[in-house]
Amino acid sequence: MSASKKRTPPQSEAEKAMADYEAQGRAVRLNMERLRELRLAKEAAEAAAAPPKKVAPRGAKPKKAASGTTTLKLSDWLANEEKSGRRT
Repeated sequence: MSASKKRTPPQSEAEKAMADYEAQGRAVRLNMERLRELRLAKEAAEAAAAPPKKVAPRGAKPKKAASGTTTLKLSDWLANEEKSGRRT
């Protein structure tokens, strides 16, 4: 037999299974990489299209909550509780 006609030994079941397992792992990693690139491109496009966020100036009055009450900082609430005689 010449060198070109030599047969390769048949793969065992374990070798076939391992080759399939590795091929599936590569396919999953490639898909994750593709999806990550799509997500990052989408987030970058959304960030570029979004209007800049407005920041309230320091010392601004608190906004009214949906229930009609004013929202307070925790430190302000604690000070009010202590002034009213409540101690925790």
